[in-house]
Amino acid sequence: MRILFYLLFLEEKRDAFVAFHNDKSLVKKYLKSLLIGELAPDQPSFESNKKKSLLEDFRELRCTIEKMGLLRPNYFFFFLIFLHLLVLDAASWLVLWYFGVSLVPFLAGMVFFTTAQIQMGWFQHDLGHCSVFRKPRWNRLLQIVVINMLKGLPASWWNHLHNQHHAKPNCFRKDPDLNMHPLLFSLGKTLSMELGKQKKKFMPYNYQHKYFILLAPLALIPFFQLSTIYFAIKRKKWLDLILVVTFNIRVCLMYVPLMGFKTFMIYYWLSRYLESSWFIWVSQMNHIPMNIDYDKNKDWVSTQLHATCNVNQSVFNDWFTGHLNFQIEHHLFPTMPRHNYWKVAPLVKSLCDKHGIEYKTKPLLTAFVDILHSLKDSGEHWLEAYLHG
Repeated sequence: MRILFYLLFLEEKRDAFVAFHNDKSLVKKYLKSLLIGELAPDQPSFESNKKKSLLEDFRELRCTIEKMGLLRPNYFFFFLIFLHLLVLDAASWLVLWYFGVSLVPFLAGMVFFTTAQIQMGWFQHDLGHCSVFRKPRWNRLLQIVVINMLKGLPASWWNHLHNQHHAKPNCFRKDPDLNMHPLLFSLGKTLSMELGKQKKKFMPYNYQHKYFILLAPLALIPFFQLSTIYFAIKRKKWLDLILVVTFNIRVCLMYVPLMGFKTFMIYYWLSRYLESSWFIWVSQMNHIPMNIDYDKNKDWVSTQLHATCNVNQSVFNDWFTGHLNFQIEHHLFPTMPRHNYWKVAPLVKSLCDKHGIEYKTKPLLTAFVDILHSLKDSGEHWLEAYLHG
């Protein structure tokens, strides 16, 4: 543990530390007792494989955006986000209550419920990154309300997995978002060829671009339901568990009297499947088509840029993806309020141009199709290595 915190204060580790913490004084208060020393002036603060000039320019950029106030949230923006998801959630029940459960109101209610749930997911993601309020405490409290009580998932579970993803995106065995490899999918050229040479075949990976559409969202539903319960019990997160149970009781009390238990089960799980599909396509469009490999110990900025890409901005794309169409900016500045991504994007692009790093952005549908193209390529690499490696 002492070694870990010693490394944390190396100059090259500073960028990750700064990126995750807005309230530096609060963090330093808890870390002060763990500081065991500082590097001597003659000791190197960068490893030779790190791009020192890139990091220096990035730090200058961060100072610029702090002076521009781009890390300060617009409370009215987030109030409207919160209000609109509450309206959607209420509309899903009101449609069924007023019009009954014939086919059209049933489908309309399901669309409202699905949309409310996915938008709650994007909003709790903002709260998990402490980008809605200036004080971490208020973000954490509202996140518990949104994800635990309105969505039925533990906040502690989400934060535990998602922080790991941000620290090492697309790094196998360090990014939990890649845990679908190799059980369901084979990801990236390196990992796929390695799997093929080992003659491992958990699935017919050369067809994964075809079964991804159905299997990925279908597999996510039980994973979320079972892993969250396991996590809460293992880590003794009893409040999280109680609030998740409360959510399930609440939705049953709201909808079962309107449609009966069996019809509600159809309504609920179809909604969850649609939400899962929405989440999978949006969350993976920025990462699966990018470089996936073992951790190469790159500097903070290079690690984020090589693992992420953007989707073109539009009012619809911003809303549909919860502003995750600005994945590059989100990964470089995870505590930045999402409404400011578009303002910093030109500055990030200039930084990339200066250092010869591709700043990749594409249309939304192209980003979706690129997921399938990437899976197809990975499957072909696996098959070639499996047959001839």
